[in-house]
Amino acid sequence: MLLSSSFTPISFPSPKFTVYQNRSPKRILKMAQSAHNPGCFVNCIVSVGRQQKIIVPNKHDEKLVGLLHETGSEEIVILCHGFRSTKESTTITNLAIALENEGISAFRFDFAGNGESEGTFQYGNYWREADDLHAVIQHFSGENRAASTILGHSKGGDVVLLYASKYHGIRTVVNVSGRYDLQRGIEERLGKDFVETIKKEGYLDVKNKTGDVSYRVTEESLMDRLSTDMHEACLQIDKECRVLTVHGSADETIPVEDALEFSKIIPNHKLHVIEGADHCYTSHQTELVSVVLDFIKAALQQDKATSN
Repeated sequence: MLLSSSFTPISFPSPKFTVYQNRSPKRILKMAQSAHNPGCFVNCIVSVGRQQKIIVPNKHDEKLVGLLHETGSEEIVILCHGFRSTKESTTITNLAIALENEGISAFRFDFAGNGESEGTFQYGNYWREADDLHAVIQHFSGENRAASTILGHSKGGDVVLLYASKYHGIRTVVNVSGRYDLQRGIEERLGKDFVETIKKEGYLDVKNKTGDVSYRVTEESLMDRLSTDMHEACLQIDKECRVLTVHGSADETIPVEDALEFSKIIPNHKLHVIEGADHCYTSHQTELVSVVLDFIKAALQQDKATSN
């Protein structure tokens, strides 16, 4: 159980938040309203450490903005958000803080065109975001910090797998709810006649509930997604690279079957399905954090044993 008798509630004036403070000063847990679904609550972990804003230029001279959860550890975990999301997403933030509280430095950042980072949002962009991740890893490598693990949620899960297939050298990859078949899931976002509309107009504007344009899909950006072959990419991942795939059995955005496909083709792979979890792990943040932490800590121990 996440909340137990060992937690003392702290009241705040706002009715939206109740924070539970552990008697151990290392960790604080709170129930906060989910940014993904304002009608439900998710479990959030609150940092007791310090965070440092860092700006990293990508290969296109766009400034990528991120937050470093510094613990002084030599290794660092890089966390990547999903589609139309940011480094502030509940899942990415919780994982970063959980790593920090275990003494492992973590860095979460916004891809170009998202959040605080420069650039224009573009549909697709999978390989370009893998290059953004490469720029981040090179930045820390220049400061003698080893990016021991890369982790991504949703589209970010695809990005970290693509990175491992292209650049190699990474020892541990965590794919949280990534999509295996990128030709699926498009109609749900763009509508039934999206192909005809884009061919006729040259683009399709995706609008929000109020009728405002959220983003534009061009034929080029659509083809960028459709031509990204996760199957072929995963076959290029080094056998020495450990890969963990975590997926929720009740994910309505990306079906759990996609996780099973990853497990068939990635050589050094572990699959963990969280029963009842949705795409954002709304009611399963604690289990997600536990599974990911156990895997990363075990991988770090193996790396230290090998280097000795």
